[in-house]
Amino acid sequence: MHLIRTAAVAAIALIACASACLAAPGDDKKETPLVPQREGKSEKIELFNGKDLTGWEGHEHYWSVKDGIIIAKNTKENAPKVSTYLLTKQKFTDFRLVFSAKLVESEMHSGVALWGKVAPENGDKYTYAGVLVMFPNGYGFWDLYGRNWLGVDPAPAKKVGKQHDWNDMEILAQGNRIRHVINGTLIADWREPDLKRINEAPIALQLHSNNVEQEVHFKGLTLETFPEEKLVTVKEEKAK
Repeated sequence: MHLIRTAAVAAIALIACASACLAAPGDDKKETPLVPQREGKSEKIELFNGKDLTGWEGHEHYWSVKDGIIIAKNTKENAPKVSTYLLTKQKFTDFRLVFSAKLVESEMHSGVALWGKVAPENGDKYTYAGVLVMFPNGYGFWDLYGRNWLGVDPAPAKKVGKQHDWNDMEILAQGNRIRHVINGTLIADWREPDLKRINEAPIALQLHSNNVEQEVHFKGLTLETFPEEKLVTVKEEKAK
């Protein structure tokens, strides 16, 4: 009986510990103080001209433009062994990015990376280390080549995101805070606790590592530097 009771107590303790460990990353918003936006000139920039990849850099065999859309595509034979990115030549810290993206082929997620750096030491000339805002199925935030999953709950995004259709999105990065809107609904609001990880850096579109054919589309890509404290694409007043 003593052994059974001891085992039961140990099991309860283990479950409690596991729950605490899993909950910890998601508590960043509550525990991390809000850092205000930096000062700088507010201006609107069309990151994509709708015709070609002027202002961007990445592997030409993965990235192209057709009919006003940026296309990320690989075959099974030339699938990227590590995630590769299309990078803006300009660098940013505080911004609002409004764009649309569509997963055409494969079930692998894509995303937009920010606040990091190009990291060729990790196996690709255009791979990236920083915060990745993921969509359209592996929703959440991921610290590339760092802390991995950042504890952002993917459940709200799954209710409004579309797996193989266009998703209209807004990413608002201000101070140490990133907010992500999908199809008019705020689905993530997270604060970076480590200010050393917030860098002026390229914005990067992801083509994930995979061993199957993939195709992801991006369009729009309008950016505003040092924007107003406002989510411009949210449809529900309560989500502002």
